[in-house]
Amino acid sequence: MKKVTGFILIWIAVGMVLGLFIKNAFILCLLIALFLLIGYHLFCC
Repeated sequence: MKKVTGFILIWIAVGMVLGLFIKNAFILCLLIALFLLIGYHLFCC
C-alpha cells in the first residue's frame, strides 16, 4: 500500500507542475476531467 500511495503522490506532483505551465484554464479543466474519468475507470473496473 505504501508503494501505491507513493506512486499516486508522485503523479499528483507531476500534474501540479503541468498545471503551472498550462495557462489556459479551460484546457486544464478538460485534462483534469479526463484524467479523473480514466483513473476512476482503472480503479473501479
